[in-house]
Amino acid sequence: MSDDQDTMDEWAAALAEAEEGEGGEQGDDAQVAELDELSAGDKPVTAEEKRKLDTILDIPVTISMEVGRSKINIRNLLQLNQGSVVELDRVAGEPLDVLVNGTLIAHGEVVVVNDKFGIRLTDVISQVERIKKLR
Repeated sequence: MSDDQDTMDEWAAALAEAEEGEGGEQGDDAQVAELDELSAGDKPVTAEEKRKLDTILDIPVTISMEVGRSKINIRNLLQLNQGSVVELDRVAGEPLDVLVNGTLIAHGEVVVVNDKFGIRLTDVISQVERIKKLR
């Protein structure tokens, strides 16, 4: 088993434990998501289409989580040192933005699992909204 798979298994187990430990506090708000079935219409996926899809699935992307932003002038930037505080445009507790290659795809909240930071997705931007933002 690869290191990536081991890490993913640890995260899954830790998140499951965290959800069990929370009891019914957040579980009462949970709703079952209804997902549309993906279909290729009446025709099956050809071997060529599957090969193309497999190629796309292996393309690496950069995922980043944005806590907030701030604009400061260069004079103030050069005066920053250890212990300096930069005010961000977000309120504490507000969801973080999850970006893939600079495009907003979701919002989430910070979690700590096995002494490492992670993010729990709370809202995924629909494909329609993502396409609108590209234009």
